[in-house]
Amino acid sequence: MPNRQHYKKRLLDRLQELDSRLHGIEGELIEPSPADDEERATEREGDEVLEQLGNAGLAEIAAIKHALTRIEDKSYGICVVCGEDISDKRLELIPHTPRCRNCA
Repeated sequence: MPNRQHYKKRLLDRLQELDSRLHGIEGELIEPSPADDEERATEREGDEVLEQLGNAGLAEIAAIKHALTRIEDKSYGICVVCGEDISDKRLELIPHTPRCRNCA
């Protein structure tokens, strides 16, 4: 049985980190565009990368929130597919994972 408080703290810390990072990305994306066409094209490419990072961050935030819900309802650490325990080793690597190694 995983130490739920340990993982809850890790998940909340990561959630805070992602929130800060996403606010930074948002700030970068709302900056005015440069007037120069070449600079604008370069900035557009950078914005696309930032948007992808933002989307990945949002997906991870959703996964973390689901994991926190599983901690509260005491189903954390149990694979949502097969119902087997998720190994502590896997939870240490990916604390928000809902699946065991075999079902991932």
